[in-house]
Amino acid sequence: MLHEEEQRELEDAISEITEIAERFSLDFYPMRYEICPSDIIYTFGAYGMPTRFSHWSFGKTFNRMKMQYDLGLSKIYELVINSNPCYAFLLDGNSLVQNKLIVAHVLAHCDFFKNNARFSISNRNMVESMSAAADRISQYEIEYGTTQVERFLDAVMAIQEHVDPGIYKPYGLDKKNYMDLQLRRDKSKDRANNRTHSPYEDLWDLENFEENNRPDPYADDVQEARKFPLSPEKDIVWFIQEFSTSMEDWQRDIMSILREEMLYFWPQIETKIMNEGWASYWHQKIMRELPLTSEETIEYAKLNSAVVQPSRHSLNPYYLGLKIFEDIEKRFGQEKIFEVRELDSDPSFMRNYLTKELTEELDLYIFEKKGQEWKITDKGWENIRDQLVYSRVNGGFPYLEVTDGDYQRNGELYVTHRFEGTELDLKYVERTLPYMVQLWGKAVHLETISDDKKVLFSCDGKKTSRKNV
Repeated sequence: MLHEEEQRELEDAISEITEIAERFSLDFYPMRYEICPSDIIYTFGAYGMPTRFSHWSFGKTFNRMKMQYDLGLSKIYELVINSNPCYAFLLDGNSLVQNKLIVAHVLAHCDFFKNNARFSISNRNMVESMSAAADRISQYEIEYGTTQVERFLDAVMAIQEHVDPGIYKPYGLDKKNYMDLQLRRDKSKDRANNRTHSPYEDLWDLENFEENNRPDPYADDVQEARKFPLSPEKDIVWFIQEFSTSMEDWQRDIMSILREEMLYFWPQIETKIMNEGWASYWHQKIMRELPLTSEETIEYAKLNSAVVQPSRHSLNPYYLGLKIFEDIEKRFGQEKIFEVRELDSDPSFMRNYLTKELTEELDLYIFEKKGQEWKITDKGWENIRDQLVYSRVNGGFPYLEVTDGDYQRNGELYVTHRFEGTELDLKYVERTLPYMVQLWGKAVHLETISDDKKVLFSCDGKKTSRKNV
């Protein structure tokens, strides 16, 4: 822990940096800072939050991250939580200059959390919510056994990325109410797409009257011919949670917990490059305003270089995001970067602002493994931009949808991969389908594209078959 004098110096630095950030018009929640030893920081990093349910995968992540820290291969200097107030955990042993940079960095992160549109529906009390959820899951372990609960967690976590953050879905819907909700949403979309303001509003009102007075679309003879769901459902976790016939109430509760946690993390997944670029942009601006000694300046330069330097073998989100924000400011002015910070996510950020000149300046290229060697295969800037954009669509996860929840009229689940050029990892498919069968309670089918052919994987929980369709 810090000595009294060191703590006073840090408190003074935090106060000064906060004042500079406010002068730059950064807008953040009240901040809470904690100094933590490496074990605590890496525990928080592995779990994603200070408090969360226990699972073996978090322990595995912790061991890997902590080993890399102990061997000097990597280091987490801080962890910042999207909450109100916003919590920042600083690594015990950081120098004063390191903490100054980190404080400037996390203030910009908090500004991003507070103002980016993707975070507008965030649960700002998620620390407390996750703590309460962890207690519930611990109670289920006592009631139903740790092995059974962990086996269920394994299954849910295998598909936890397949949520839909765009549309609120209530819990406890039966099929009729769900399809009625879908019908209203589909009609609303159609009208929004096709309708323009005109002087003939009475005709639209007449159409609404006719629609509202047609025979019940859920009468038995009509319902028999309707698909379930009416239109493809992206939120696979919610769909299985609501309509699986094999789950008990405690399992549905755990599934709802994991879904809510994934929805909390989803904006961070969607804005990784923007968020880190924004924080890097502002920590540089703020640090330039601080009175640093020559020794501190050298230390800061080394640390900053390590954070924002390009990588030869992978994409550094800090570096790419920083360079795009700097280019936006150069071309459009500082007011524009605040607008971009508010409205964009990674795909639109790169689609709109990764230019030919910037691509060439950053020396970006596409490379692939040819035989035993990695080779550059494309340096066309539009192809590079498009591949980067595509890699961030849907958080970088495959876009899957439930297209039939009563396949072959016997309650089997049919899922379709919305193929856009990148094939699924077939080994991952074969490992994941049995988990989906476990959750759904009946056979699961997955349609995708492999080797330019439409392929259907089918799993009954014991074996997985594959056929061309």
